[in-house]
Amino acid sequence: MTTARSLGRCVDVVSIQHEYGIWGGVDGAHVIDFVKALSVPVVTTLHTVLQQPSAGQRSVLSELVARSDATVVMSRSAATRLKTVYGVDPRRLEIIPHGVPDLPLVDPESVKPGLGLDGRDILLSFGLLGPGKGYEWALEALPEVVAANPAVCYVIVGATHPELLRTEGEAYRERLHAQVRTLGMNDHVRFVDRFVGRVELTRWLEAASVFVTPYPKLDQIVSGTLSYAMGAGRAIVSTPYTYASEILANGRGILIAPGSATGLASALNAVLGDDGLRARLGRRAYEYSRRMVWSAVGGEYLRVLGAVAAKTPRTELVRPLATISA
Repeated sequence: MTTARSLGRCVDVVSIQHEYGIWGGVDGAHVIDFVKALSVPVVTTLHTVLQQPSAGQRSVLSELVARSDATVVMSRSAATRLKTVYGVDPRRLEIIPHGVPDLPLVDPESVKPGLGLDGRDILLSFGLLGPGKGYEWALEALPEVVAANPAVCYVIVGATHPELLRTEGEAYRERLHAQVRTLGMNDHVRFVDRFVGRVELTRWLEAASVFVTPYPKLDQIVSGTLSYAMGAGRAIVSTPYTYASEILANGRGILIAPGSATGLASALNAVLGDDGLRARLGRRAYEYSRRMVWSAVGGEYLRVLGAVAAKTPRTELVRPLATISA
């Protein structure tokens, strides 16, 4: 724990980003060892709050929150879950939304030619590729969408998840490619099978007519991909996982039950076939996301970090804030 001990000499607050998979030990328990070795206050941001944690997962998360001077979650539903499932006092929690770039609201038609998709209606999903994203279900819905909207192209952007790549290589991606061939949808699906930077990702978001998150697991309490789509002002069709149900409420998106390709196709056709509906959904999402732009989120973090630092006697040395994620 040399790093943890050294931080006490050079920073006022340590910001920990917690996800079970990025910390070593059983259920990421090494994060507790790290926090115990610190001599400065801790602000922890939780990226996962499971509805049904294992005993080990519950123990790690509960102790981490107890040892943190402040805990940040990115949705009201995450705060509620911490209270009801983990017994956390809500007064110890801060709700700061997932950050998004401050993008202008752009007409997709102005972006598509630069991506070689002029004249196409782009459906978009992005993120690390792997089972659990519901892409198989979205592909199954595609023939019905194409029958009503022949110009549709479903674009799936993202490299294969590194853990999946380590265990089975590109077998999962190959299964998706085989499904596309079986469905006869080769001309209506494009895989961008690599990590894309912020500029290229922005272009794909701005080119999309509809953003799709067909996640089958409904307990997810935050989604960076969904947040980014809102920040770009895209119309969104999603399953009602916890985070989507919260931030797409009040007409900011279309929620559909998971598992029905016909239901997904119907929702996509409704949005693609109604310019007014698509514009309203995108505008409402965009307006809501203004509280999520990085400048606003950064200001909220400075408030929390500053309040925590103020509780600790300061030396004459002005010390920077540190962010440790692994």
